[in-house]
Amino acid sequence: MKKVYYLKTCDTCKRILKQWNLPNTFEFQEIKENPISVFQLEEMRKLAGSYEALFSKRAKLYKERDLKNQFLTERDYKMLLLEHYTFLKRPVLVIDTQIFIGNSKKNIESALKAINNES
Repeated sequence: MKKVYYLKTCDTCKRILKQWNLPNTFEFQEIKENPISVFQLEEMRKLAGSYEALFSKRAKLYKERDLKNQFLTERDYKMLLLEHYTFLKRPVLVIDTQIFIGNSKKNIESALKAINNES
């Protein structure tokens, strides 16, 4: 599977997608218009190792709900990720058995290498 989960209103996602210049063999899922399903989230978790790895602690709702001062379990992360798209650390790029989560420079460069190996 070659897929990217992103938010079209996110300038960071736009910049990264432009940098990656993904071929049309990739499927794109805009997570606000087409929320991630339980199955998709579980597939991402298998590759990432945990729901927490997929969770954005920079999300506005994370701060508004004061979640940093709560003990969150894996089940909590899963439920929050399914509840609102903003909790997904993005973009998420899946290339077969590899997953690249978020916008760190190292992550973006690793993803770019994997994309180029696909070409």
